[in-house]
Amino acid sequence: MKGLLESVIRGLGNGSVYALLALGFVIVYKATRVISFAQPALMLAGGVAVSHLAEATGFYAAVPLAALLVAGVALGVERTAIRPMVGRPVFVVAIITLGVDVVLRVVVNAFIGRDVRQVGDPWGFAQVELGPLVVQQRWLAMLAVTAVLVGLLFAFFRYTRYGLAMRAAAHDQETALAQGISVGMVFALSWAIAGFLAAIAGAFAGTGQGIEQSTWVIALKALPAIIVGGLDSLGGAVIGGLAVGVVESLFQSYQGEYAPWLGQNFAVVSPYVVMLVVLLVRPYGLLGTREVERV
Repeated sequence: MKGLLESVIRGLGNGSVYALLALGFVIVYKATRVISFAQPALMLAGGVAVSHLAEATGFYAAVPLAALLVAGVALGVERTAIRPMVGRPVFVVAIITLGVDVVLRVVVNAFIGRDVRQVGDPWGFAQVELGPLVVQQRWLAMLAVTAVLVGLLFAFFRYTRYGLAMRAAAHDQETALAQGISVGMVFALSWAIAGFLAAIAGAFAGTGQGIEQSTWVIALKALPAIIVGGLDSLGGAVIGGLAVGVVESLFQSYQGEYAPWLGQNFAVVSPYVVMLVVLLVRPYGLLGTREVERV
């Protein structure tokens, strides 16, 4: 039982990174109906920005500064590359975001170089005792920060003027326009928030292990998370991200002992297996909106 609980906590910690990335995916999708494939590059940019800023300001100051910086980059991407594509087919805009991801990663890789860049986090692989459990401090930090960010995000959407405007535009853009809501502002704000969350995820992805050119692959695990939770559900993004992290951690801990016939490193593909299972049972995700077509 002790090993099981420690594995679950590790999964929740890593799942927090997936949850933050999944929230960015969902926020952009709800606002624009386009899946932004630029999230991996924004996450990598956030991690690199933290690694550079931490040398001068320390980790705790570097993370929010890097998040604001990447939010500005995401806003610039929306204004220059995405806004001119408004009205074009969704597939075309999605391909544009894929191109943006490639370009950003090429630029960011120039700042990484061949070496692993440390983000200057104060935890590393240090452990702490929680009763009989021994867990890494960084997992607890990931969980705590994600919980705070999710709470602030939900409060923003529920109680603030801009949050309500984003909810209205996500529900019906034409009606929102008729009510005087700037849909362009909603598009820009959704990208900025997605960039902010991706940068935080990048900072945590580099804790203990640093940032390298292949770190962006971590962001791909947010795709199963949004499918599992529901492509248009913020709550589903959080649940899906945490669930994917826990499933991956459990396979890392027990697959070799109980299912060695699955081969080595099956944990890497386990999130996608979960995604396929959920798609077979609930094609719209656990908390996604079920689409009903009248014929």
